[in-house]
Amino acid sequence: MTSLVELRVLEGPNLYFPRAAVKLTLDITSLASAPTATAERLARRIGLPNARPGEPDTGFRQRFALGAVARLVRAIAHESGTQRLAVRVRPTRDPHVVVVAYPWRHRERAEAMGRAVADVLDAVPAEDVEQAVGHAAERVTAANDGDPPRTIVPKIPVVAVTGTNGKTTTSRMIAHVGRTAGKVVGWSNTDGIFLDGELVEAGDYSGPSGAGRVLALPGVELAVTETARGGILLKGIGLTRNDVSVVTNVSADHLGLQGIDTLDQLAEVKAVVPRITRSRGWAVLNGDDPRVYAMRHVIRSHPWVFSRDPRSPAIRETLDAGGRATTVIDGWLSVLRHAADPDPLVELVDVPMTLAGLSRFNVENTLAAASASLALGISRQVVAEGLRTFRPDAEHNPGRMNFFTVPVAGGEATVVIDLAHNEAGLEALLEVMGGVRRPGARLVLGLGAVGDRTDELIGRLGEIGGMGADVVAIGHKQRYLRGRTLEELETLLRDGAERVGVTDVASYPTEVECLAALVGQARPDDVIGLMCHAERQEVYDWMAAHDGSSDSPERLGEKVRAARG
Repeated sequence: MTSLVELRVLEGPNLYFPRAAVKLTLDITSLASAPTATAERLARRIGLPNARPGEPDTGFRQRFALGAVARLVRAIAHESGTQRLAVRVRPTRDPHVVVVAYPWRHRERAEAMGRAVADVLDAVPAEDVEQAVGHAAERVTAANDGDPPRTIVPKIPVVAVTGTNGKTTTSRMIAHVGRTAGKVVGWSNTDGIFLDGELVEAGDYSGPSGAGRVLALPGVELAVTETARGGILLKGIGLTRNDVSVVTNVSADHLGLQGIDTLDQLAEVKAVVPRITRSRGWAVLNGDDPRVYAMRHVIRSHPWVFSRDPRSPAIRETLDAGGRATTVIDGWLSVLRHAADPDPLVELVDVPMTLAGLSRFNVENTLAAASASLALGISRQVVAEGLRTFRPDAEHNPGRMNFFTVPVAGGEATVVIDLAHNEAGLEALLEVMGGVRRPGARLVLGLGAVGDRTDELIGRLGEIGGMGADVVAIGHKQRYLRGRTLEELETLLRDGAERVGVTDVASYPTEVECLAALVGQARPDDVIGLMCHAERQEVYDWMAAHDGSSDSPERLGEKVRAARG
C-alpha cells in the first residue's frame, strides 16, 4: 500500500498559501506504527536529533508524525537544491491521514518532490530509511523543471464574491451596477460565463477557470467572479489578487467534503478570497456573521462591513479602524464613514431585490452589492440607479426568489422559485413565502436535496420544511444524486419531516412534476415555494404553458401589503 493518497496541484492562491501550491494527502500509517528505533533513525536523518517519537500507534507518535512529515519535505527540498521552503501540515479526521502543502514554481519538479516524500514514508518500515531520504532527494534533483503556475495577474478591476448563500445574487447585482455605470462587464457564476448580460458559455464557472475565461473576454473593463468553496480547495483561485472582495455569510453546506467538516474550517476556506484582496482595495464583510467579520484579521486591504443593524458593534469597530460600513437607517440603505453624517443612498422599498424589504437575505445581498460597487469607485447616483433597476425575475436573477402568479381553481396563487439548497436558503425561502401569504392562506413547499450533503443536513431540510410549511412534497433532483439513490434521499427528507410531526409527504420524480401537483391542489391565495435546482428552465416553461406570469415589483408590493392586511 502506498502512502500517497492524492497529489493535487493548486494553480493559484489556496487554503494553505496565497500562491500556487502542491497539496499532498498522505497515509502515515507506516510512520505511526513503525518501531520506535526506526522512527528515531528517521528523525535524526531529517535533522531532529532530539525528537521523542513515542510508542507506536499512540497520540504522542501522531504528534511526532505531523512534525516529522513537515521536516521530511524540507529535508528533501534542501538536499535537492531548494534552500528555503514553506510547508504546512494539517491533520484530518482520520488520525492516519495528513495533508501537506508547499508552494511551487516548477510543476514537474514539485510533483516529483511530492512522490518522493511518499516514497520515503513507504520505506519507513525498512532498515535503510536513512538511505531512502537521500534517494528521494536525488530523484527530485534529476526531475525536469516543468511549467510555471498559470495564475493570472489581472489588468482590470476584479470583484470576487464568496460565501455560502447569496453569492450569485450579489455578483449579478454588482455586474448590473457596473453595466449601469457604462462599463463592459464580464462575470462568472454557477450558471456560466456572461459578457454584458449575454451568456457566452453555460456551465458552473464558480471555480478558477471562470475567472480566467472572464478576463479573456474581448473588451472587458470590469470582472465579477463568483468563487465557490470547491474551486478554492481543488484547484486554487485562478487570479493572483482581486480589487474588491465580498463575503456574504458562512453557514452549513458541503460539510464532510475535501476535509472540511466544521463551519470554522469552511470559514477558513472562504477567507482565502479577502486574504488576496490588494492592499489599497476593500474587503466587504458581513458584520452580522461572526465568522465572516473575524476575517478582518487576515486581510491586508481596507475593511468595509455591512449590517442590517446600524448599532452593530462591527460597524462601530470598523469605523474606528478607518473603514466604512453600509446599513439600514429608517428604511434607507445608508453609507457610514468615521466622524461623518450617514449618507442615505436609496430607500429599500425602491430596491426590487429586497422584495419590499421582505427578504432579510436579499437586504443583506443588497447591502453587500452596494458596498462593493461603491468600493470600486462607482458614483453613488449610479449605484442607487443600478439597485433600483435590478429585478428579482428570470431575466436579472434567474432561479433566485423569482415570483409568479398562476391561476388555480377559484382564483390565483403565488409561486416562488428559488435554489434554496441548504438550511439558510430554505429558511430564507419560507421567510419570503410567509411575507406574501394573506390571512387564511397556506404555505405549500416543494422540498428537495442534492446528494453531496451530509445525512444530518438533508434530514434538517426535512425538519425545516415540515415546521415552516402547511403542505410538504418532495420533488427529486435526479441530475444531482451525486452517489446517492432517490430512495436514500427520500428517506432522509421524510425522516426529518416526521421528527417534527409531518407524515403526509408526497413524492414526485422531478421538480416540474412536483410543481404541477402542488399547483393542482392549491387554493386561491396559497403560496407555493419550489426548491428548484435541476430543472429551472423546464419549470419556467411549465409556468408559461399554464398561464403563469412573472410578478413585477409593483405586483409584488401589492402582495406584501395584502399580506400585512
